[in-house]
Amino acid sequence: MLTRSRSLVALAVAVLTAGGITGASAMAASAAPPPPAEHVVLIALDGFDARYLEDAPMPNLRSLAKRGSLTTSTGVMTSITNPSWSSIATGAWPETHLNTAYWFDGETGTARSQQRDLAVPTIAEAIRDQGGTVMSSQWFILQNYGVAYGDPDGLYTQPGGTCDLRADDAIAVLNGEPVNSGGQLTVANGIPDLIAVYCDTLDVLGHADGSDAAGMPAALAEVDEQIGRIVQATKDAGIYGRTAFVVTGDHGMSTFTQGMQPSLLAAIQGLGYDAEILTAGRAPQPGTDVVIVVGGVGSLHLIGDAAGDATAAARIEKAVAALPNVSALYDKTEQRAMHMSPKYGELVIEPAEGWSLGATPADAAGVHGTSRHLEVALVPSGAGVRPGKGPIDPRHIDLAPTIAALLGYDAPSGADGRILIEAIRDR
Repeated sequence: MLTRSRSLVALAVAVLTAGGITGASAMAASAAPPPPAEHVVLIALDGFDARYLEDAPMPNLRSLAKRGSLTTSTGVMTSITNPSWSSIATGAWPETHLNTAYWFDGETGTARSQQRDLAVPTIAEAIRDQGGTVMSSQWFILQNYGVAYGDPDGLYTQPGGTCDLRADDAIAVLNGEPVNSGGQLTVANGIPDLIAVYCDTLDVLGHADGSDAAGMPAALAEVDEQIGRIVQATKDAGIYGRTAFVVTGDHGMSTFTQGMQPSLLAAIQGLGYDAEILTAGRAPQPGTDVVIVVGGVGSLHLIGDAAGDATAAARIEKAVAALPNVSALYDKTEQRAMHMSPKYGELVIEPAEGWSLGATPADAAGVHGTSRHLEVALVPSGAGVRPGKGPIDPRHIDLAPTIAALLGYDAPSGADGRILIEAIRDR
């Protein structure tokens, strides 16, 4: 593993080489560079669909963007919360970190919903391993992966409730004040290198009422207010000029009003297979051949006598593809091409816009998980970030390596993404 100073040399050489300085001159100029940023504040906004910015003023977010850029990041499939945040936290594709949502676990014989298991280190673990410090205000994907209750060098808090309470904890840490960390009043060991703040206001409202919810403008204004409070707290702490900010989301959101569960099951059963849609924790009935676990998309698994039957998979794919409200089907080859978790079934079914694979809801509701929900807003800003120079085609998997580079650390060891070097400047 590189030391922090050697990581900085590598970053500086990359920046200088990109600018046309090469060879001995680049090495001389980068002999002992400081990190581009001394601190990074990551504001993780669940369900921050890129389209929300079309009608939302969000003055505090846009003020940050003036010191960096406002763009979009492309997520991962499936575009569900935990796999998406896992890719942001580790820099790895789902096929690498193996965090999977809504699938059938053949070992337990039950449907699974979301989990926090990770097969590779997070950005928090990478920073800690290199002598740095981290604080997470309820960005839950880091809990016990580099941050924990009562740890002043890797502090985790879970104030619950609303976005303002999570901002409160981050602001208290910036002020050097104790925070409630799992029942323990704990003071962080100085201002952490990385502070992550989680907010799910947009996701909660989107699921309840859809992406066009009447309360969405007010929710965006509330989120923006908390962004402003956090930025102001860095100014009050005297670190604003040495702090980079990254604001982003995990997945988009859309509205559905129709469910296609009866027609989906009928299409499969018409081929002579017994099919079930399973909810989390449920086991299939005896004699079931096909189970589908729904989470935005549907993970279809062949079990029992149909397990491993390539003919069955091909017949089912043809029948389901013929349904008018299915927009896409991904077999195992296509799943691998999209770097999806190998835990998904023989087919992943994607419903059309406005539809769910489940039952028809009483009222309009929100959904995500499909390839239509990959784009989220992304704002890199502040120390070490080139103003007006947006990253090129940024992806979720690029954020952990980029945050590490801003701080002068090595990326997490399992990262598949790249440093967004075009958006970083040397100090």
